[in-house]
Amino acid sequence: MSAELTRTLDRDKLFTARLHAARVRPYLATALFALHVVESRRVPTMAVDRHWRCYVSPMFVDRTPVEELAGVWVHEVTHLLRDHHGRGDRVARERGLTGPGERLRMNIAADCEINDDIFGDGLARPDGAVDPGSLQLPEGQLMEDYLRQFRLGPRTQHLAWLDCGSGADGLERGWDLGPDGADGLSAQERDAVRFRVAEGINGRPGSVPQGWRRWAEQAFHPPQPWRELLGAAVRSAVSASGVGEDYTYGRPSRRAAGLPGVVLPALRRRPPQVCVIVDTSGSVSDAELGSALLEVAAISRAVGGRRDLVTVLPCDAAARVVRPLCRAEDIPLVGGGGTDLRAGFARALRSRRCPDVIVALTDGQTPWPTSRPPCRTVVGLFPRESRCHEDDPDYLPDSPPDWVRVVTIGSTPAAR
Repeated sequence: MSAELTRTLDRDKLFTARLHAARVRPYLATALFALHVVESRRVPTMAVDRHWRCYVSPMFVDRTPVEELAGVWVHEVTHLLRDHHGRGDRVARERGLTGPGERLRMNIAADCEINDDIFGDGLARPDGAVDPGSLQLPEGQLMEDYLRQFRLGPRTQHLAWLDCGSGADGLERGWDLGPDGADGLSAQERDAVRFRVAEGINGRPGSVPQGWRRWAEQAFHPPQPWRELLGAAVRSAVSASGVGEDYTYGRPSRRAAGLPGVVLPALRRRPPQVCVIVDTSGSVSDAELGSALLEVAAISRAVGGRRDLVTVLPCDAAARVVRPLCRAEDIPLVGGGGTDLRAGFARALRSRRCPDVIVALTDGQTPWPTSRPPCRTVVGLFPRESRCHEDDPDYLPDSPPDWVRVVTIGSTPAAR
């Protein structure tokens, strides 16, 4: 019988590595100790499933130094904290990605998201760790972004062995114990772990990498039904008849066959443009402006993650500069005066490329355009228990007009 089959897992070494990981990354300690170890000779190194089990190869533990094992611990638990399995399932559905090859691409893309900033400062980089630079990709992006930028080929053939488990890409493996297996965490327990980790990160922001700070901020604002409705409203608007459609003579119409000698243009579908008007007046709090940036990121995902299709326009009583969306946190929301979103609508419609959809994020204390814009309009309202004006106790703000789709952010939506 081979030594590999008879070798037992060195749990002392494995748990020493976990303790080292918790010491150098104390904000991850709750998650690291929530993982249940399962010895497995079918995994190449270490792998996780979505139920927070960690499958470990005894041979891998024997040949790997403790310092590198600590890095693998942090790497694997990061897949679970960042919900790479759930995100992988969503990407597969939205983009029609099937088969183990596409799941391997997701695993590689998820590793690029993780490995660009989690090592160093006492945490050793494991041998063979994938990072964006090794694939000639930029740093600081998400798994969904990296998936669009590479395909399996000569640059990735050395990664065919890579397998961080179903917790990294959503595809169940033969070694998974499944939802009914022992020692898995329930959905409520997994949420509790994420919450504790996010609390720890927000409690020590100066010593935490940017990727973790971004994750913690979003973990405190989990997807709610109103966000799903806002995304659905935007998707409905951008997919409506006439949105993103134009005529082109580059491909003649098939109907031209019925009119000899006449060249008819064909209808072409082009990517829809979305302009987000953010109310930056004095009546909007800093917390609501922060929430608006989260909504901008959600709107970007609603149009398939194409940030080049989304522009942001801060507006109080006057419209500011229309800015393309690079990263939501980099958008300066300047304002603080009165409120008149009519200026924002007018500025958006004067843009070099007129938007197909306008999304206005506001508290609603604004006059509205008297006529319907030549594009679909969605309004996200910040909730107000009562709306008043300091100089007029009988003041009632104008309700959004009937031609907009309204979603109340953070509470039960009012859909039109």
